[in-house]
Amino acid sequence: MRTITRLLLFFTLTLTTVACAHTQKQTTEYKKFALEMAKKHNFNALQVERLLTSTTFRDDIIAAITRPAESKAWHEYRPIFLKPDRIAGGVRFWQENEALLASVSQEYGVPAEIIVAIIGVETRYGKHTGRYRVVDALTTLAFGYPKRADFFRRELEEFLLLTREEGVDQESAMGSYAGAMGKPQFISSSYRQYAVDHDADGRRDLWNSNPDIIASIASYFKTHGWRTNQPITLLTQGGEDLQRFVDAGMKPSIQVGKLLAKGVRPVNGAPPAPETLTSLIKLDAGENHEYWLGLHNFYVITRYNHSNLYAMAVYQLSREIHTAKQAADAAR
Repeated sequence: MRTITRLLLFFTLTLTTVACAHTQKQTTEYKKFALEMAKKHNFNALQVERLLTSTTFRDDIIAAITRPAESKAWHEYRPIFLKPDRIAGGVRFWQENEALLASVSQEYGVPAEIIVAIIGVETRYGKHTGRYRVVDALTTLAFGYPKRADFFRRELEEFLLLTREEGVDQESAMGSYAGAMGKPQFISSSYRQYAVDHDADGRRDLWNSNPDIIASIASYFKTHGWRTNQPITLLTQGGEDLQRFVDAGMKPSIQVGKLLAKGVRPVNGAPPAPETLTSLIKLDAGENHEYWLGLHNFYVITRYNHSNLYAMAVYQLSREIHTAKQAADAAR
């Protein structure tokens, strides 16, 4: 019996090793990538090659990226994020960082509840910032996922530059299966382009510095065109022949007046001016469908994650947190 158990363990370990091993083609590509990093950015090619060959190829990362949560229907996706504990966590995070959120919101014009909701959706306010080594994730996807290899090779390049600029440890930095990092889950290119050293300590720390984290999210939204004190989305009812408007895509390109002429009516706010551009979002609510106006600021949220489901989860969580925060403040 012990012999059989040992044999099973041996074969299991052998199969795991084979599944995680680097192919000859990959190791050749590592060398080429390392030479490019040396030529373009003055890295030590041998050190880069050693780093990449020391990574663990993760089949579970390939599996995860092929079945993202955003592939779910809305009625399945929404309950993941609109939970009492995530709402309560948002209120606590807001209360603990109230002055900071107020000043950042004033500076960048982005509502505090949107910033808080992003952190809530992404990492439950920092409780789950990722269980994969970033270098493993990016190397796996850059050299083992042909569908988006070019994108992830650029992100691997950005990551190595980021580690040099910010003093991030290349081997121990942890993140998501796609290499997103810290409480706000910035990918490497976003980290380098939008992160802010709000606490002025000489580095942009998206893992541990709430001033940097909060300001960096606000910076991201402002740079992508957030419009202060403008509506985000409106639930609608009525209308006919709407699918062609849904098919127009997530970028606002439809005049609100055209939807009003088709019988569409907002139910949770006054309609925007007829010339306002919007998208029409169709969500699978289970037994029926919901239609929402995707106004400019809603589209800005989709720049953080290119999904209407994601943006709607952030919006609805932000409203729940805002309402619960007001109630908590009134009860003090």
